This record gives sequence, structure tokens and C-alpha cells, in this order.
Amino acid sequence: MNETTPIRPVRNIELGASSEEFQNLHELVRKARARLNQNAWDYIVGATETETTLRRNRMALDEIAFRPRVLRNVTEIDPSVERFGRKMRLPVMLAPVGALEIFDPGSGASVARAAGTFGAAHMLSSVSDPGLEKVAEAAPDALRMYQLYVRGDDAFVEDCVSRTIKNGYSAFCLTVDTAHYSRRERDIAKRYVRESRLRSTGGDFQKGLEWRTVKLIKDKFKIPLVIKGVATAEDARIAVDHGVEWIYVSNHGGRQLDHGRGSMHVLPEIATAVAGRAKIMVDGSFCRGTDIVKAIIMGADLVGIGRLQCWALAAAGESGVLRMLELLEDEVIRCLGLLGVKNFAELDKSYLHAATPASLPHVFSAFPLLEIEPYHY
Repeated sequence: MNETTPIRPVRNIELGASSEEFQNLHELVRKARARLNQNAWDYIVGATETETTLRRNRMALDEIAFRPRVLRNVTEIDPSVERFGRKMRLPVMLAPVGALEIFDPGSGASVARAAGTFGAAHMLSSVSDPGLEKVAEAAPDALRMYQLYVRGDDAFVEDCVSRTIKNGYSAFCLTVDTAHYSRRERDIAKRYVRESRLRSTGGDFQKGLEWRTVKLIKDKFKIPLVIKGVATAEDARIAVDHGVEWIYVSNHGGRQLDHGRGSMHVLPEIATAVAGRAKIMVDGSFCRGTDIVKAIIMGADLVGIGRLQCWALAAAGESGVLRMLELLEDEVIRCLGLLGVKNFAELDKSYLHAATPASLPHVFSAFPLLEIEPYHY
């Protein structure tokens, strides 16, 4: 790779103006800010209470430096991986985000199509339009997963899993870190309540969720199960003991429990506890190619992209998400090459070193050229 190496284009799609307009990831964020109203903007950039967990997500990534090797032939770089029996261009999953429709009318269908066209994975939130059946119709060949907030009894859960299987999803995900809805103070300060929150019912079922539901799913269904919101080695071991195939390390982007640990602080203990008995997903402020590389070295098998996905969707819809994935791929390829490796399999922890962050962490600290005040509302 060198400074004139072109960004590899998305195959079999005409991106139109997106590839010319967006040459850096921060340009997608800037365009999203221009297009979103304040309520939609605060929904995606904000977190709970003091927003400490959000900042720790970024800090945990920034506390890791690289130890590159040199004089190795890195003419050809292959950042692809195999997951769920399929080849993916990047070990990236477009993470489940509720209410994607506020960023683009196509909502989850647009994101799933973009993921399928590029060759990444997509996890659909149960509180995003247009629903699991219509997203499956819109992107039948994409690597799709479905994430559920429990809003009913055992029969409700069983119906959701059955529909997930029927519609060709590769995995079913149970979110477990939302027993109580958090205090989103950006909204509270404006006395704003999203319409989807006003319509929401059945929250007591999520509050009453226990390991028995995990057992129920594993006993009755043959589909890989993901548990999202795991933050301790203790719970990771329990999940693996229940036969869970994927542990999803997540703190909801800092949007649930305040003063939690950053995801990259949690990931090493989860990887040690799981000890290869399950695969690992992680999200939490991952928005650069270097972030993805760090997570894979530390034990993740898939890296979830949340806020950046929403900014890209708001900036240019489906083509914006495709462009985001192109840019991430370009950053990953250059990072691998500059580390002295040809692919992810050649990496190990010897390529990492503890470091002091170079800047104060916040929701935009990965984009130093972005001139947006992170705490203005």
C-alpha cells in the first residue's frame, strides 16, 4: 500500500456522488449533522446520565498502541474472514440500532442491503422498521441476524425465534442489558420523548428476563444464539455453560448503565473466560479501521459498528453505508500493511502495547478534523 493506492470500490453497484463527496469518514458525520434535527442528532450522539461509559468506550480504544513489524512483503493484503460459514470482506457487523427510520426512510432494509452488497453482516433490531420479514425480502442474500427486546411471554419469544429461522437469518440475538430504560438526559433536558418510546409496551418482560429464557431457546431451536450486553467474565461463563454460541460484549454504546467500563476494557476478560468455547462480538465506539484491528487482536470475532452506521445512513442512505464500509476497509488494509501482516490470522497481542491517550475521549474524538461540539444541545 502507498499514499496513491486507490480505495477499492464496492462491487456491482453505482454509488453515484457518494464516493466523490465522502473521502473521509468524518465527512459522513458532518453531512449527517447537517441533515438531522436536534432530537434525532441527540438520540445517536448521546448516552445516559453523565455519558461516562460512552467516553470510556473511546478511552479504552485510545489506550492501546501498535507495535508494527517492518521489512515484510505486504504487497497483497486480504482483510476478509469467514463467519457463519460465509466469507466476509471485513469482520464487521452493522450493529442493531433502534429506530433507524429516523435516519433514512429505508431504515433496516437500507442497512441490510448495503451490508449484503459489500459483504459485511447486519443485525436488525426488533425496534427498527420495517421488521424482520420485510428486511429479509429486501436483502435475501445478506448475512443477517435478528436482535430481540423481550416484550412478551415464552410464546412471544418462541414466535420471534421461529420467524427468525423461517426468514433465513443466520443467528438470533437476545439483548440482556436493558432491564430498565436509562435516563437519557439530553432528551430529558428538552422534555422530549420519542414517539417509539410512547408506543412501547411490555417492558416488564425484559425486567423479568432470566437464564431460563436462554435455556428455553437452546432447548427448542437450532439456530446460533447471541447474548448481547455481557460485561463480565462471570456471565460469559454462564452463557457458555448454557450452550450460547456468541457472546456479545456491549454496553449499549454507553446508553444504559452509567459509569460502566469501556468495551475494550471488558473484552480481554471475556476472551479469557470463554477460552474458545464461543465466538465473541463487540461494540462500543468502534469507528475507525484501527479500532477494528485492535478488537480482533484482543479476541473479538466480529466488530459491531453502531453510531457510525447511523451517521452514514443519515448522510446518504444506503449508498452512505456502502461508502462507510469502503472507507473502513481501506483503513483496515492500510493498518494491516503498516503492521507488517497480510491478514488478520498473522496478528497476535505482540502487535499491541499499552499507551496514554493522546486526547480527551468523547463521541467524536476519533475524528479530530470534525468541527462539531460534542456536548452542545
